[in-house]
Amino acid sequence: MALVPYEEGGGWAARHLHSSSATFHFASRTIRLQQDWRRLGVAAVVWDPAVVLCAYLEMEGIDLRDRSVIELGAGTGLLGIVVTLLGARVTITDRAAALEFLASNVQANLPPELRLRAVVKELTWGKDLDNFPPGAFDFVLGADIVYLEETFPELLQTLEHLCSEQTVILLSCRIRYERDLRFLKMLRERFSVHEVHYDSSKDVHIYKAQRGSCKDEF
Repeated sequence: MALVPYEEGGGWAARHLHSSSATFHFASRTIRLQQDWRRLGVAAVVWDPAVVLCAYLEMEGIDLRDRSVIELGAGTGLLGIVVTLLGARVTITDRAAALEFLASNVQANLPPELRLRAVVKELTWGKDLDNFPPGAFDFVLGADIVYLEETFPELLQTLEHLCSEQTVILLSCRIRYERDLRFLKMLRERFSVHEVHYDSSKDVHIYKAQRGSCKDEF
C-alpha cells in the first residue's frame, strides 16, 4: 500500500480514518488495531475493502487451514491477522516504511501459539520478487490496493510472479475512478477474472482471479 494521502469524504469516515485505533470482531476474537494517519497516511488506517474481504472469507467458510497465503499492501494488518486466525500460514507484506507499524499490530493481535504462522515481510511491487518463491502460494490477497495507476504494471508483475496455475487471487476493491476499471481490464488480459461478491452497503467488490479458467470451488 502506497504511503500517500488519500481523500475519502468527511463526516464519520473522516473521524474513523483519523482515529488512533479501530476494533473488529472476526474468527471469534476481538481485534484491536492501532491507526496512524498523520504519520503513514493510507497505510495506517483500516479501509472498508479489508473489512469486507475478512467477512467474506469467514462467512463463505473458505477453508484456509494450513494454506499458504500472501497479502499485498497489508497496511494495518487486519486481513493478514484474520487469515492467520482462520488457520492459514501467512506472509503479510507492505513497503519498508510501514513494516514496523504493521508488525506491531500483528504481534498484538495474534495469540502466542499462532505468531509463528504469520511472517511480516517487505515487498515493494515489482522490485523484491527474488525474495519470494514463484508460484508458491495457494492464495494471494489484496484489499484496496488498486488506486494508483503508476503502480499497476508492478502490481501485475508481482501477481504473475506469485501465482501458479492453482493460485487463487482475491482482490477487494472499491471502484472509485475510471483508472480502477482500466486495472481490471489489464488483469483480465493475464488472468481469468470473476466478481464473486458485492457489498452494496459499502460499495465494495471482490474479484477472484486465476490463470486459465476460474474454478467455482476454493
